[in-house]
This record gives sequence, structure tokens and C-alpha cells, in this order.
Amino acid sequence: MSDEARPVPEAVPAGGLPRGLVQRHDGVFLDLALAPAQLRAAVDQLFQSGQLLAGLDYALFLLTLFHAPVPGSPPRGEALLRIAARVAPFPPLRRLLYKQVKIRGDSAEFYFEALPPDADGQVPARREFDELVADLWGKGVRYGLDSAAVRAILDAGKAERITVARVLPPQPGRDAQLVEVSQGIHRDDAPRERPDGRLDLLSFKNRFPQVKKHARLLRLLPAAPGLPGYDLAGNVLPPPAPLELDPAAVAGNGTAVERYSEGDFVVATQDGYVNVDEHGKISIENKIVSRDGVSSRTTGNLKLRAAYEEYGDVQEQRQVDGSDITIHGDVYGHLHSHGGLILLQRNLVGGTAFNEHGDVRIAGVASGSVVQALSGEVHLKRAESCVIAGTRVVIDHASNCEIIADEVVIELAEGCAVAARTIRIGSAGPRRQVEMLLFPLVPDLSALEQRIADSLAKGEQHARMQAKRQQEIDAIAQLPEVRNYLTLAGQLRRGELQLQPAQQVQYDKLAARIAPVLKEVARLRLEVKQSEILQAQMLALVQQLRQSRQATAGQSRCTLGLVDGETTVRAMVVPPGPAKVYDRPPKEIKALLRSATPATQLVFADSSGSLDWTYAPPP
Repeated sequence: MSDEARPVPEAVPAGGLPRGLVQRHDGVFLDLALAPAQLRAAVDQLFQSGQLLAGLDYALFLLTLFHAPVPGSPPRGEALLRIAARVAPFPPLRRLLYKQVKIRGDSAEFYFEALPPDADGQVPARREFDELVADLWGKGVRYGLDSAAVRAILDAGKAERITVARVLPPQPGRDAQLVEVSQGIHRDDAPRERPDGRLDLLSFKNRFPQVKKHARLLRLLPAAPGLPGYDLAGNVLPPPAPLELDPAAVAGNGTAVERYSEGDFVVATQDGYVNVDEHGKISIENKIVSRDGVSSRTTGNLKLRAAYEEYGDVQEQRQVDGSDITIHGDVYGHLHSHGGLILLQRNLVGGTAFNEHGDVRIAGVASGSVVQALSGEVHLKRAESCVIAGTRVVIDHASNCEIIADEVVIELAEGCAVAARTIRIGSAGPRRQVEMLLFPLVPDLSALEQRIADSLAKGEQHARMQAKRQQEIDAIAQLPEVRNYLTLAGQLRRGELQLQPAQQVQYDKLAARIAPVLKEVARLRLEVKQSEILQAQMLALVQQLRQSRQATAGQSRCTLGLVDGETTVRAMVVPPGPAKVYDRPPKEIKALLRSATPATQLVFADSSGSLDWTYAPPP
């Protein structure tokens, strides 16, 4: 039932208050079990009966009568809200003090003139706020009284015309609209702005707008209703209805409207690039294929979010940032992929191929370049004077390179510095004046060895405790009274001896004296058992740690099928921690592998032969 449809209270009962108003010794209360319309009717009857609410809390009074929600169900027990101190009469003579009210459209004005003295020369009492509320109510001004302004001028006692009440206009709602939730879905060839506010003249702002599958492009902000207002008479002023919008009207090919907990979205149904037609319909096309190359003239530096295929060359100092990058021409610039595959069909010369979460494959030659795959493999046909790093590196022919990985497999290596947990090289040797250095990465076992030593020490400590407690038990067992008691108890238990009553008394006395000693023996035996268990646990833990130590050490291997020239193999200890050994800047990799005095242990140094070495930690 709506607020206005509820029945109003009956007429004021004789000697009582209208239904909805409750007078108690501590104040006047509104019954919140009634709807606001019923409470307004009750207040109206009260004011029309020549009474007013003294000590009125006007803000609470207004909020309850007009802005409180209609109760859905009667509240349990009494639900009363105190709004005034008492109900008081409003004499006709006092009403004469409030004639200066003028209603002008959306506001009501009152002239607070000085009060003239009466016939006896007495100045009447000042006007009261509670009386003004009751008087205005009777004149149709039931909402929007500016209580602060009125109380201020009443306290000041000045003669002034002020606006005492105003209409509360309705607040319009929000029309439904589509907002972009994808970064930059419009093509923009303007220079890109850097985070510091400067312009990057080498990059276009958004040359190829692109998105990934399932990317949210547009979000429907649904229409939101406005808030109603109130005129001076307390009548509701409804807000205008907001405009609705159907997101399907702008969803083109490659997109769909999907509903999530946050709302309705226009979502990409495939990887691709964004196109918005003249009618505002958005669609997603297949990956972009460029044939003009990457240069300052054609595309500038590229920052992409989807697959990119380029048939031209990538010029020097040009940068391509994206995922699944395929280049059919030569690359002289820098490629940075956040995932997928970097595939170069030709050569990488003086550039960079960096993949955070994927592989790097180069079908041609990599020369004077940096190739890194932090969470993937590197596959090269030929590499010359390169810095190469990855989870696994596979090269047909490498010369004068610095290579670091978890696993390295090379058919022919010349003058390289290679570090990995597992190294497998078909043929290794120097190149001109550059030596061939191999560094099998061995784990730092100091933590495991310390745990083994600590566990052995604890096991020995438990063994000593066990022996000490056993000695104490043996010493107690040799005491005469204890030995006699144990002998008699054994004979009685086996039925070899029968005691006379007098003997039984003596035996019970002996048992009473021995009881504390036997209790101590039981405690010592329990400690002996506990020490045995703890010692066994420590020995089992030592065995597990030694097996783990051996398994960890066995991951470090170096295999050389043929040594063709001076080749040095040194074991290099990997610092403990979760960091990847190959996740380093190129300069650090070169410094680590070409250091003049590396902290290593010699494994092999010869100019011929072969090597099959597995790290075995000292016993």
C-alpha cells in the first residue's frame, strides 16, 4: 500500500491527541508504526485544534513526516520517536503575531517587524519558533522551513524580511549511458604522452587500438531514478523519468553484450583491433597485419595488446610492445612481449627480443643482440656476440655469447660463457682470443647441511638423555629396600610365596615406603621412551634431508661431447632464494660470466677429451 493510500487518523478524541501522537511525561512522540501520511494528518489535526508542539525538534519532525519510508510491516513492540517536549495551546492572541507571511511561488517570506506594546504599554513576549511552525502549517506552508535562519532572527530580535521556507525541487536521475572501460579504443596518431607529462615524439598515441578476447570495452551505466521533491504544502514533486539505452544497438561483429555482477558490458568475443563506424557501432576485427614496417615514418613505437604480424623491417631504436609478435623482416629495434611467442623469420641485428611469459624463436641469425625469455624457451639457429637468457636455451651454433638459463643445449659453442644447472654441448672450444667458459650452477646446500647438523646434534642429545635416565633407574633398582620389594612382589605375582597376616602387614608397610620410589622409576622410564622416540625422529629427519640434498645436487650436470680447444668448467654456487638466476639485466649477466676471478670451483680444464659430470656434494 502506498504512503498516500493509507487511511488517515480519526478526529481528535475528546481530551486526547490524534492517533499517531503520544504524550508522555518525558515528551511528545510519533508512532512509527503509522505511515508518514497518517502522521502528517495527525499533526494537521493537532494544529487545527488550536494546539502546537512546544520544544519541537524540527529537523527530526520534517524527516519523519516526509522522508521516512513506509513501514513494510508493523514493528515489534512500541516504535516511538520523540519530537517535542509537550503539547501546548496556541491562543488566538498569539496567532496575531504571525500575519506577515507571504507565499511567493517556490518560497514563503515573513516580515519580522518589531512588536508594538499593548494598551497597557507592555511589550508582548517574543515570537516563538514553535508557534511559527504551527501558524505556517495552517496557512499551507508545511515543508521546507529554514529553521536555522528563523531561530537566528528570533534570537537577534531584528526587524527584517527573510525567506522562511523553500520548495525542495526534485533531483533529476541519470540517463543510461555507455562508458569506455578499455584503455583507448580510438585510433590516435598524436604523440603519446609520457607519465611525466612530456610528449613522446617517437610514438603515436594509439596507432592500432586493440583488445584481447573477453576484454570489456563498454559498460552500460543503467538509468538511475531521481529523488522526489516537495512543494511548500508537502506535496510530492516527482523527478523526470531518465532515458534508457539498449547496449545491443552498438555491439557489432566480434562483440557481444554480457551481464556480470557489476552490470552489462559490451565484450570482445575474439582477439583483435577496435573499429567504430560512423554510426557509433563497435566491432572487433582480426589481428593487424602490417606490410610497411615499423619506423618513425609509418607507425612509430608500438604499444599493442594483441597479436602483431609485420612483413617489413623494424628499424633501429624502434620499439614494439605487445604479445604474440611475428616479424617476417629483419629486426634492428627492440621487441617486448608480455606473453605468447616472439617469432623472427629472419635476423635480429643489434636489437632486443624480450619475452616475459613465452618463447623466443629466431630462424635467422642473432648478432650483437639481447635475447631473453624469463618464463619460456629460446630457440636460435645461430647466435653471435649475444646475451641470451631463458628457462631453456637451445642453439645450433653459438659464438662469443654470454648464455645463462636453467638448461642450455648447444650443438657447437665457440668462445662462449655459459651458466646453467644443466649444460649439454656437442662441441665446445675457444674462438680466436676468446676462451670457452662453462659454469654449472650448483645449489647452495649450506641451509640443508646446517639442518642435518642440527638434527644430528639433537639426536645425540636425546641419546645422552636416554642413557642418563637409564643409569638413574639402575641406581634406584640397586637400593636394598627396592630390591627386596621387587623380589617379594615378583614371587607373590608368580604364586611362589604366601604371606601370613602379620607378614602381609609388614609387606604393605614396605610397599607404602617404596611407592614414591616406584613412581619416580615410572617417570624415568617414560622419559627414556620419549628420548628413544625423539632420537628416532631426528635420525629419520636426517635421512630425509640427506636424500633431499642428494636430489637437489643431482640437478646440476655438465656434458661435453667433444672438447676442441682450451675449455674450462667451474662449478658456480647459486645464491639461495626464489629469484631466477637468469632474471638479470644484460650488463649483470656479462659481468657475472666474464668476471676475472669468479667465486667458483674448478671441475675441468683441458683442450681435448669429453666430460660427463654430475655435482656430488661432499659427504
